[in-house]
Amino acid sequence: MAGSKAGKDSGKAKTKAVFRSQRAAILEHLTAEVLELAGNALKDLKVKCIISRHLQLAIPGDEELDSLIKATIAGGGVIPHSHKSLIGQKGQQKTV
Repeated sequence: MAGSKAGKDSGKAKTKAVFRSQRAAILEHLTAEVLELAGNALKDLKVKCIISRHLQLAIPGDEELDSLIKATIAGGGVIPHSHKSLIGQKGQQKTV
């Protein structure tokens, strides 16, 4: 009886170890994806260091990351957005 209980415990330990390694791989992949997108924003702005603003600009650019990460990034600022009604057609002016 004692041997069968030890067998169950080692199976649980093995399952936990597999789960932990899979979780680490997922986090590593997400980190690499975010840093790659932030690096692309970095190149567009022609600077050398990634700051929180680059992360803020990079995440909404990717559909999957945007749906996954719904967090506020401290110091990231706001995402630029112009409402469609404010953008006039070229050569057309609104009169007041």
